[in-house]
Amino acid sequence: MNEKVLIIEDDEAIVKLLRRSLAYEGYQVDAALDGESGLALARDRQPDLVILDWMLPGMDGLEVCQRLRALSNVPVLMLTAKDTLHDRVQGLDAGADDYVVKPFQLDELTARIRALLRRTQQDRTPVLNFMDLNLDTSTRQAERNGRIISLTAKEYDLLELFMRHPRQVLTREMIFDRVWGYDFGGESNVLDVYIRYLRQKLEGDKESRLIYTVRGVGYVMRETA
Repeated sequence: MNEKVLIIEDDEAIVKLLRRSLAYEGYQVDAALDGESGLALARDRQPDLVILDWMLPGMDGLEVCQRLRALSNVPVLMLTAKDTLHDRVQGLDAGADDYVVKPFQLDELTARIRALLRRTQQDRTPVLNFMDLNLDTSTRQAERNGRIISLTAKEYDLLELFMRHPRQVLTREMIFDRVWGYDFGGESNVLDVYIRYLRQKLEGDKESRLIYTVRGVGYVMRETA
């Protein structure tokens, strides 16, 4: 394994617990008790993942997260007692990739760490392919049958999610969480609107359908039946 995890947390008891548990799981662990020291370690050690407390002395976790984003795309798991939807949106908008509320279960935390690291490994695949559709993740450009498809930022995120999980039924909740960062609730039709936009662009030259509705569940990218 040997992935490097950086903990930025001012509660020394939590740092000790996480350091011991993550080392047992096989991770290399560094820790800092404040934002400035954490940023310095992130620059010097280039971790594979950062566990970041929100309520840090001096520079808070939101600012630290924004500065980390200026350095790299390292996955950031925010750890905090703030648990409202507004708080979660703030954290995700600052650049966090996931959000765990204190008090937390170690099993859940380590599972989320594994998921984020898996996603990072997947994201290193530069070009995704499905049937006659190609998506270059380095340039964020889609192409079908030689036809360049212009995508908005959210359309791209939605298409990339489908192309990383072909033939897998994605629930509405999963899509909201992965593309928008939170659940809009069962009554929102924003996903259906974006699916319609995406289909119009993917099928703009009368190509076959790629994204299908699974009624009552969500959507799936698959071959034409």
